[in-house]
Amino acid sequence: MTIKKELIQQIHTIIATAKDRAIRSVDTERVLMYWQIGKLILEEEQQGKERATYGEFLIKSLAHTLEPQYGSGFSTRQLERFRQFYRTFPIASALRSQFSWTHYKTLITLNNQDKREFYIAETDKNNWTARQLERQVNSQLFERLLLSNDVQSVLAVARDEKLPSDAKEIIKDPMVLEFLNLKREAAYYEKDIETAIITHLQDFLLEIGNGFSFVARQKRIHIDGDDFYIDLVFYNRLLQSFVIIEIKTTKLTHQDIGQLQMYVNYYDRFEKQDFENPTIGILLCADKNDAVVKITLPENNKNIIASKYQLYLPTEQQLIDEVKKEIEKLDNSQSE
Repeated sequence: MTIKKELIQQIHTIIATAKDRAIRSVDTERVLMYWQIGKLILEEEQQGKERATYGEFLIKSLAHTLEPQYGSGFSTRQLERFRQFYRTFPIASALRSQFSWTHYKTLITLNNQDKREFYIAETDKNNWTARQLERQVNSQLFERLLLSNDVQSVLAVARDEKLPSDAKEIIKDPMVLEFLNLKREAAYYEKDIETAIITHLQDFLLEIGNGFSFVARQKRIHIDGDDFYIDLVFYNRLLQSFVIIEIKTTKLTHQDIGQLQMYVNYYDRFEKQDFENPTIGILLCADKNDAVVKITLPENNKNIIASKYQLYLPTEQQLIDEVKKEIEKLDNSQSE
């Protein structure tokens, strides 16, 4: 007698599901344990006459007692984390069961409340793993979105309080593509980057923003006897529109913008359905002149976006410099 493969597969599924639930349950209890320890430490600290001195003594004394018995998870550094955890999240019922301790370790390092709320909302909405959350924080996602949006708009979209009405609300400039594992000192053809994006498609979808799904690569379009090939085509369910991406490994030119505009026009006239919004075009380029982009496109343009890519994680100083540039541009435009 042969056992049905379907039965074996069902049992495998039940076992895997049970193991997953058990792991999540253990991690939830661990998070709550660390929170309770942090609460006790902070409350005990606040009873000391000289809080700073007593707090330092208390942490070291507890670590000296606990670490030999329970291991490095109760070192001085870890106990300080537990205290910071409670101070950052003082309400136990507000803790999210889907967040692991590794999620919270990243979140408590953020001392800006708006930034922390943004990453909490995005992690919850997109079911980010701890690794994905850490990557988004390290790539300065919040700061990059602020280059073209205000804080309240960024938070509203993250919390699902409003749907994005403009592509710039979810598309970053610059885009950080360090996950492609391409060396920044090397020269690349557009095809090299395109191939790397397809290879790391899941990471690329995480980088370009919410609601994207892949449609086509090297999409052939035929216009009155001539063939053209679009590098990448996506669809965004939040914007309800096709998104065309053209890759340029050199500095952006006005001819590049004209080429992308032609592709966008084609999709609007021959691919887009009546219920869908106008097609969005993204020029992913190594460098650009914002003034050339602005002058080449109509003043009311919302559908063509030029975004620089970089093959490494930005430093905090780089983001500060970018923000300063945007502020200067805004001040100059208001004074004209």
